[in-house]
Order: sequence, then structure tokens, then C-alpha cells
Amino acid sequence: MRSFASKFAARWVVCSLGLWIAAAILGASRLSVDGRWGAYIAAGFFLALVNMALKPILIFLSFPAIIISLGLFMLVVNGFMVLLASWIYNPLYVKNLGVAIVAGIIIGLVNYLITRVLEET
Repeated sequence: MRSFASKFAARWVVCSLGLWIAAAILGASRLSVDGRWGAYIAAGFFLALVNMALKPILIFLSFPAIIISLGLFMLVVNGFMVLLASWIYNPLYVKNLGVAIVAGIIIGLVNYLITRVLEET
């Protein structure tokens, strides 16, 4: 069984990589991090921290909306986590909730692809 530290480190790396890819796809006018690798790593840290600490609570509180929307409300929850990370870490700029939702989708896809690749090896 993996330790908490190794799970957090893996989530941190995936969040940093996902933010980098999302920023490249969405463009600097919608989503940007200071442009340095250190800023992406720090933004990934705060996103991983928010995801591990607050996301389970938010999912529990929004469970009726998730059920009614057949899970689509999870896109809003993921977007809100990205937006919350940008409020905590100022060098991470997210234009609005819509951009945050798209960034959350991209980060989720990166997470899925990395998980699939690591499971096959």
C-alpha cells in the first residue's frame, strides 16, 4: 500500500503537468501561470492540496446535485477546485469559472491517461 506522501506527490506531479497542458491549450488570456516551471510546480501543489483537503467535503455537500445531473455536476466541482487554487495562489490566473471547468476537464484527462499508462506497466 502506498503512503500518504507518495499519493500526494503523485497527485502533485499530475496536477502540475495538467496545469501546464491546460495553459498551453487554453492560452495565456484564459489560463496562465507565471511561465516558469517553479510556478507550475507551486500551482500544482496548491491544486493537489485543495483536491485532497476540500474536494471530498464539496462532493459530499453537492451529492444531490451530482445525482440529479447524473454526474455532470462533477465538472463544476472540478472547475471550482481549479478556481479555488487560483484564489489561493495568485500567480495562477484563471479568467472565470467556465475556463476553470475546461481546465478541470483537461487535468482530469491527463490524470486518467497517466493512471492508465502506469497501470499497464
